[in-house]
Amino acid sequence: MSEDDKPDLMIERVVDAPLDRVWRAWTDPSELQKWWGPRGVTIIESKWDPHVGGHIGITMLAGKELGQMAGMKWPMDGRFADVIPNQKLQFTTRPLMNGNPIMETLCTVTFEQQGDKTKLKLQIVITEKTTEAEGPLAGMKMGWNQSIDKLNEFLN
Repeated sequence: MSEDDKPDLMIERVVDAPLDRVWRAWTDPSELQKWWGPRGVTIIESKWDPHVGGHIGITMLAGKELGQMAGMKWPMDGRFADVIPNQKLQFTTRPLMNGNPIMETLCTVTFEQQGDKTKLKLQIVITEKTTEAEGPLAGMKMGWNQSIDKLNEFLN
């Protein structure tokens, strides 16, 4: 992988659940809504249609745990680029501010069975960004790690 191809964020984790269960948590919108997002955030809108070309529309709501950010809504949209059942999800995300995208990312999630657990690999490439993306980008690593922590807790 050349420096130009290097992801802006890569997280590898072993999740304490079998592959089919982890896949369902990532592809069933009602399950995704229960773990997606950093701690202190709830999902108040969830459109998640995991097939090539399928639409993504998620709105996160900051809870009181987030202090001065409590009550803020963080919408995003996107599309699925590739879906290989039980192996790979690839999708774009575009966080929105005042209805306009502030950045775009290409997220690739791969899944690999490891005994009764699942190896999860998340790679994110930032394909576009504006100056308004500075804050969300600063919290991206922490937010995704917390989200995967919540996924593991949800599955157990």
